[in-house]
Amino acid sequence: MLEPRWTMLILCEMWSGSTRFSEIQRGVPGMSPSLLSKRLREMTDKGLIKRFDATDKGGARYATTAMADELEPVVNALGSWAHRHIDPEPGLECLDARVLLWNVRRKIDVSALPRLRSVVEFILKARDQADFHAWLIIRPNAENDLCMVDPKDEVDLFITADLKALTAAWMGHTTFASEIEADRIQLIGDALMASNLSKWLIRSSFAIQADSEIETPLVASA
Repeated sequence: MLEPRWTMLILCEMWSGSTRFSEIQRGVPGMSPSLLSKRLREMTDKGLIKRFDATDKGGARYATTAMADELEPVVNALGSWAHRHIDPEPGLECLDARVLLWNVRRKIDVSALPRLRSVVEFILKARDQADFHAWLIIRPNAENDLCMVDPKDEVDLFITADLKALTAAWMGHTTFASEIEADRIQLIGDALMASNLSKWLIRSSFAIQADSEIETPLVASA
């Protein structure tokens, strides 16, 4: 039931809040639309998910069933175990900026930001690849938007980073403070947003939050 490729990744994306086809696809970008459609049908037939037909408010939606939700703590436990015991380096060599930022956008603490609406531009660098640009638009009481095309809004904070460094910090293998100190992450713009980065940009649920970890103040250029 669980073995067909992508099944577990689809479930993880849905447990993270995605309900529409387009949202699920953005969370598993290596999957073709036709294969995603096939897997969703198969998972519906097996009782792992339910499909709710389109309404006047939008297209069809999908939701995990109680049977599938029984698996979530099992998968989380496996992830926590792997985070503690498995060398992260092989995984950090095969990264996708879109997947990273799609997950980052879900874990923003708007209450820790200095203004109601904020725009963050990410400039991510990876070996032998062109710089990757994306814009995160953060708004209270609304879903955060991740744009791959310049929205032409005034940017409050620019985050220029090595993709591996940002991923490692977000996953909890390192910290934002250590990567900034090593100049692998650079912050330019709103000084308060920069100094509070680790408060509003919440790390992965698998990140190890050691009691002894104390992040030093982060300073940005105005």
